[in-house]
Parts: sequence; structure tokens; C-alpha cells
Amino acid sequence: MTVRVTGDGPTVSAAPAARAWGVGALMLAVGDALGARFGVVSVRGELSGFTRAASGHCYFTLKDADGQSATLRCAMFRRAAGMLAFRPADGQQVELRGRLAVYEARGELQCIVEHLQPLGAGSLYEMFLRLRAKLEAAGLFDAGRKRPLPVWPRTLGIVTSLGAAALHDVLTAIRRRAPHVRVVVYPSVVQGADAPAQLVRAIVAAVDHGVADALIVCRGGGSLEDLWAFNDELLVRTIAACPLPVVCGVGHETDVTLAELAADVRAPTPTAAAELATPRRDEALLRLSQLAGRLQRALHHRLDGQAQRLDRLALQIGRPTRLLRQQQARLQALQLRLPQAARAVSQTQQSRLEAVARRGQASWQRQWPARGQALAQLQLRLQALDPQRVLARGYAWLADGQGRPVTSARGLEIGQTLQARWHDGQAEVQVRRLPAATPTSTSTSTPLRPEGDADD
Repeated sequence: MTVRVTGDGPTVSAAPAARAWGVGALMLAVGDALGARFGVVSVRGELSGFTRAASGHCYFTLKDADGQSATLRCAMFRRAAGMLAFRPADGQQVELRGRLAVYEARGELQCIVEHLQPLGAGSLYEMFLRLRAKLEAAGLFDAGRKRPLPVWPRTLGIVTSLGAAALHDVLTAIRRRAPHVRVVVYPSVVQGADAPAQLVRAIVAAVDHGVADALIVCRGGGSLEDLWAFNDELLVRTIAACPLPVVCGVGHETDVTLAELAADVRAPTPTAAAELATPRRDEALLRLSQLAGRLQRALHHRLDGQAQRLDRLALQIGRPTRLLRQQQARLQALQLRLPQAARAVSQTQQSRLEAVARRGQASWQRQWPARGQALAQLQLRLQALDPQRVLARGYAWLADGQGRPVTSARGLEIGQTLQARWHDGQAEVQVRRLPAATPTSTSTSTPLRPEGDADD
């Protein structure tokens, strides 16, 4: 129906019905219209989500370089991809040349790229490079601070999202390789503005829990924007300062994040992180079996050696008569040597004794005259000092009642009894009179009469 407006008012007239498009036909028509309208176009933007399929085709999204939210899906077939002169990576600024088309399966606008060349790094990639240089200068990526993972862990901590496919891959790998290892999951979002803070809290919680021997931080693949939480500076420093050994596997093998560089071990994928953190159970059992076999062979070898030694000793003990005859022969030889050795020793000692006696006699004969003269001189000196010889000349020795010598008249008292001694005897004397003035001489050589001969 067509409505026409005229001066007389609206009138209604019949018109042929419009044609109805099929979806496929409409997509094809739109694609043809785009191709006819735009032809070959050149577009600049930032690479995001670049992937290369097994077929050789490449798929990526081109973001607006001015920060707008507009994106363009792109496909680059194997022939054009084989002519690339560089390795595309997320965040790079590129210029492409191709044709606009419509992807009929989803009704999306896409660009079939014929040529791709780099223009420089995008803003996000430039930020990544600046932060990487800063943290590298701080020593967070030094190989010297990397710690080895435990060879036989009992408990592993996993920091990732509970709904992530990476968690399933990690658990599957651990269950396959080391089913005896206990796993504790510390959940956190791994994408978005809140992801860095939650990841830091999860790592701190794992350290505070204190049950894990090592820590796995992981998530699946994505674009540079999707993985940006693992380039957060606070998260990188937390991983570097973590007291637990950390293995980090983020994205695919070509994805590189700063968290992986700061970890003790970088894994190309989450599955590889689980494989690096756990030993293979079958390999450990095989190694254990080999060691058990070596131990058993060594034990058998040692037992065989000791058995042979025991047999040799048994043979020696089994012939005691031969050993007895050997000892008897040795004893007889010693008995024959004993008298000769005794005579030899006796003669040697007798000779030494005679020599010593001769030397002693000769020494005594040399020293006897001199010793005799010295003895005579000492005897004369001793006789000269004999008190009896002094008393023989007419002197007397006086002593008080305690036997102390009286060498002075001072201190004597009338009636005091003294002991007097001459060369031919002794007597008691008594002081009968003291002179008015006592001589100062201390000589005791004045003869005294015995007490019985005194008149006064």
C-alpha cells in the first residue's frame, strides 16, 4: 500500500507488493554492494586477538587506533599470510589493504586482508613495554632470584577462576600425572578491572593458609586486553615477593605477560604449568623400581661376598692341626733362641757394669785427696768454734732458770738462781749481791765460785 499526499488530501492507491529477501541472498547482496561501493580499502588500527589456524589462515580484530570502541573483524588467507614480512602480535599498529565483505554464517562485517604491514606499537603495547622495562630494571625478572619448584610436592595451590577452562585443564593434568598430590584452589577473577586486586588477595591467602608447597597462577588464552590483568604492577611485585615457588601459565605459548616473567617458572600454557609443577607418577614408580632393583642386586652381591669369605674362614678353621704345628715350630725356634739371647744380654750388661765400675773408681781416686783436705779444713774450723774450748780457757756459761743465756747483769735480781757451766762440770749459783753500778760489759767470762763456797 502506498500513501500519497496531495493538495486535496491524502489518497490511497494500490501498489505492487515489495519483494522478500532470503537471509543468504541479502548477505550476498550486501556484500556485493560493499564491494562495489568501497572496492579495495586501506585501514589503520591496532591488532587484537591475532591467531593463526592450522590451515595457515589468520584471524584477528582491528581496533580503532584513536581509542574508539569500533572494531573490524579480519581474515587473512594462507596465500596472503605466507607473504607476511613480520610476525604480527597483539597491540601492534598496522595498516592493511583488503576488501570489505559479509561473513554470511553470522551476518558480520569483515575484511578479507590481502596485505598487512606494521606501523608501530599500539598504546596498550607501548604501556606493556614501558612497564616491562621498569620492572626489569628493578630486578624482578632476574634469573638469579628464580627458585626451583619442589620435586615431590604434597599440596599445590591454584590461583585462577573457578569457571575457567584453564582450571579444568590443570586439574586434568595433575590427576593424570600425580593423583596423589592434593590441590587447593584459591579462586579469583582473571579478567577485568577487579582482576588484579583479586589475584593479589588470592596469592596472599594461599601464603597465609600455609599448606601449599608451590603455587600455580594460570588462565586461558585471549587478546592483550583480556590478559592485561597479569601485567598489573602490584600483581607482578606480589608474585616476585611470594615466599612460595610460583609457576605461571597464562594464555597460549605466544602470549607473554609480566606475571610470567616475574614467576619462578614460566609455563607456555596452564596445562604445561601443571606438568612442570608435578612429577609423573609412572616415571617416579619406574625410578623407584629401578632403585629397588639396584638395591637388591647390591645386597645379593654383598651377601655373596660375605658367604665366600665365610667359606674361606671355615676352611682355615677346619685344619687346626696345621696351624698348631706351625705355632709349635715357631715356639721351638724361640726356645732355642732364648738362651743365646739371654747370654748375649747378660754379657752386654756385665760389660757395661764393669765399665761403669772402672769409671767410678777412677773418678773416686781422682777426687779423694781433694775431698780429704777439704774435710780436714772443715774439722779445724769446727773445732775452733767449739764452746768447750772457750770454757777450757777459764770462762763459764751462765743461764737463767729457763735455759736462756745471761749475757748482761742488767735485769738480775738478788736471790735469783742461775745455772753455771765450766769445761769440766756445772753448778747452780745464786745472786747474793749486786754492785751499785753494774758494768756495761756483757762478758760472761768472769770466774764464779760455786754457791757452797760463797761467804756472803
